[in-house]
Amino acid sequence: MGMENITKIALAWELHREGIPQTHIAERVNVHRVTVYRWLKGIEEADGDLELFLDSYLSAKKGERKKRKIDGLLKARVWKLREKHHQCCGQKIRYFLKKEYGVDLSVTKIYDILEEKYQLRSKWKKNQPRGPIPKAQNPREVVQMDTVDFGEIFAFSGVDILTREADVVLRSSLTSRDGLAFLKISMERRFGGYAQLIQTDGGPEFKDKFKAHVLEYAGRHRVAQPYKKNEQAFIESFNRSLRKECLGWSKYKAKELPTLTREVDAYLEYYHKERPHISLGMRPPLED
Repeated sequence: MGMENITKIALAWELHREGIPQTHIAERVNVHRVTVYRWLKGIEEADGDLELFLDSYLSAKKGERKKRKIDGLLKARVWKLREKHHQCCGQKIRYFLKKEYGVDLSVTKIYDILEEKYQLRSKWKKNQPRGPIPKAQNPREVVQMDTVDFGEIFAFSGVDILTREADVVLRSSLTSRDGLAFLKISMERRFGGYAQLIQTDGGPEFKDKFKAHVLEYAGRHRVAQPYKKNEQAFIESFNRSLRKECLGWSKYKAKELPTLTREVDAYLEYYHKERPHISLGMRPPLED
């Protein structure tokens, strides 16, 4: 492997000197373009001396690399956060690590730590087919739900993807108990008490207690596929409007909950009765 890479490095350098773009060089030598960039940068830092760079490259490759050790305290914190936040995913554990302990750890390393203690779901199950993205032809066919982080306050939001009617409930925590409270309030006061399908992401706020009761308000509960923003496009669009037109990008304290709730309620009144929607032919969702 070392000799093969040396040949590739030499070829990459020659192609670079001929003015060939790095993307084309990467395709030619069959490596990632970032690798090509690092090779060329290293040679240039060696004043263009290819042999000098290759000597340092081979020296760095000699011997087995020691694995970076993670101390026991950090592992204990990762395990504690997973249990505290209802078996949450690696991305959320990373968020809570930074928030509560000021530690930034890669998601990959977090999963390595989790696998030492837990039997995680098999990788082949991760992206199981979930059927087509739901569409609606009638009101209350599909309601999408999500949450927005505002520091010590979380906005639970929902939207009927056909009528664009929306609801927001502010909570001071992000648990499945809060998710259930939002489900009951929003479905009863905004979405007629029942929807054919409720779609959420896989966050902990939409598990446990929420999941145990969601079918009291819907015929089916669908969890959107991770990292596929288009599956939650309607609620993501509404959340952007909520930030831009109402709460902004600030971080709030829990004590501000009553004041912010009044602001959100006033915004929802404006949103439903005055704010025009392009998708509704420049009409508000609840035009008189």
